[in-house]
Amino acid sequence: MAKISLIVNGNPVNANVDSRTLLVQFLRENLRLTGTHVGCDTSQCGACVVHLDGKAVKSCTTLAVMADGHEVRTIEGLAADGAPLHPMQEAFREHHGLQCGFCTPGMIMTAVDLVNRKGHDLSDHVIREELEGNLCRCTGYQNIVTSIAAGAKAMAKSA
Repeated sequence: MAKISLIVNGNPVNANVDSRTLLVQFLRENLRLTGTHVGCDTSQCGACVVHLDGKAVKSCTTLAVMADGHEVRTIEGLAADGAPLHPMQEAFREHHGLQCGFCTPGMIMTAVDLVNRKGHDLSDHVIREELEGNLCRCTGYQNIVTSIAAGAKAMAKSA
């Protein structure tokens, strides 16, 4: 067992974990933060994306011990304190960027990271390229792309 200390969604967390525990397992099973989904266990689908020190990572291929001393943000911690939704979440709701919703948390976490890295004025081409590691089995991606573009602009207004 390994002792880890990290910040999850702004809250300090201390735990003893098996050194083989994946971050996604730790979040879902130990902390009951089930918004982070397990879709493939091979880093192919992006349903498990969380932010580690502000950068998007696939938690199905990140060990929990690798998060020791770091900050993790999940979809549950994305909205500002007291706000019902983050601007990107609201954009996905408003522009129908989801169908079944399974991929949505990972898409949103990836989208927020994209905006943080590339800015608020994103072309459809850039958005589609950046979504390469995220799969949706329901949509044709157009509403996801539209949602991300709208969310990026909304994030600029709320900054």
